[in-house]
Amino acid sequence: MPTADDFRHELFVMMAEAQRTGQEFVEINAGELHRRVGDYPGRNHRMPNCCQVMRAQIALDYGDAIVGEPPSGQGPSLTIRYRLPRRDNAAP
Repeated sequence: MPTADDFRHELFVMMAEAQRTGQEFVEINAGELHRRVGDYPGRNHRMPNCCQVMRAQIALDYGDAIVGEPPSGQGPSLTIRYRLPRRDNAAP
């Protein structure tokens, strides 16, 4: 089962990939992130954990924004636009 560290690591990998291509922002979707880490879809998914990790990296004062959100706030449609490059206290 994926852990918060697994989600965090893959989130930073996705940010780094976008940054290497010169993007100023990257939109990351919880469903896509969870699929990359594994166990989604499935009975043992950890979508709430995935969404919590994504939300923990939001820096609204840096230009990050939630661009899509399910009614519950936690689900595969959660999509966050992160500004790149990340600040010194955030990866990558």
